[in-house]
Amino acid sequence: MRKTIRVGTRKSELAIAQTNWVIGKLKGKYPHFDFEVVGITTKGDVILDRSLNKIGGKGLFINELENALLNNTIDMAVHSMKDMPAKLPDELEIVAIPKREDPRDVLVSLGGKKLNELDEGAVIGTGSVRREVQILGLRPDLKIKPIRGNVPTRINKLMEHQFDAIILAMAGLKRLGLQDKATEIFNHEDMVPAVGQGALGIEVRKGDELEDIVKVINDMDSETCVNAERAFLKRLNGSCSTPLGAYAQIFGDDIKIYGMLAQNDKTGVRKAFIEGKKENFEELGARLADMLLGQTNI
Repeated sequence: MRKTIRVGTRKSELAIAQTNWVIGKLKGKYPHFDFEVVGITTKGDVILDRSLNKIGGKGLFINELENALLNNTIDMAVHSMKDMPAKLPDELEIVAIPKREDPRDVLVSLGGKKLNELDEGAVIGTGSVRREVQILGLRPDLKIKPIRGNVPTRINKLMEHQFDAIILAMAGLKRLGLQDKATEIFNHEDMVPAVGQGALGIEVRKGDELEDIVKVINDMDSETCVNAERAFLKRLNGSCSTPLGAYAQIFGDDIKIYGMLAQNDKTGVRKAFIEGKKENFEELGARLADMLLGQTNI
């Protein structure tokens, strides 16, 4: 077994923090290994003046990392699971999903205002159509303005009064030690999170000797919930331009999955949930998608 493991990651502050967290967990299990962080610039990190759905969608944050895996220039890649498309390359697999961080969306606003306290016509920054349709469902009078960039950049834009408030993921704020910036945490029914939000995935080449090593930091409940949400995504063949979200929770032997779907023109928002035995997570995720497809034409 190699002594130095090359870990690929995006170069953003959040991605590096997530990767160092994963390395810390692995070092705790394997202190005799060295880990080298390999920062990789993705197309999604470079093109910041256009929304993701106009420049190729979620794959923009992972294609270069997966190519580095396929070219054997890194040994494993750390991803945010919400960036992962429904289908992975045949030669690669996600072998571990560590314990999930808080998956909820949060409001970060000027003056600490909550959503219902914002002035009529206030400007909300988000680059997510999922967040846009749900925020407008709660406050139709608000104005949505696109925002891109890493978490600190978005917060700086807010502080510069380019927006009255922005929507971020609580997981990202926590990993950067910025959770005190959140002025309101949305419950997962009002704002159904993105598929895989708050979860990390470690991707390796299939059959690589690293598989068994990395699996020790896998969290079974987190893996089950994320894969239930991904079954929902796969059935919908969802892309970055499709307003959809899913969030699964485990209660003992049971699982409950919440889903949200709207039409591509951002109208016709529908929500539903499904419950069942957690071993049937994949079937339940797909059935939830079918339930919502029956209510709206995507």
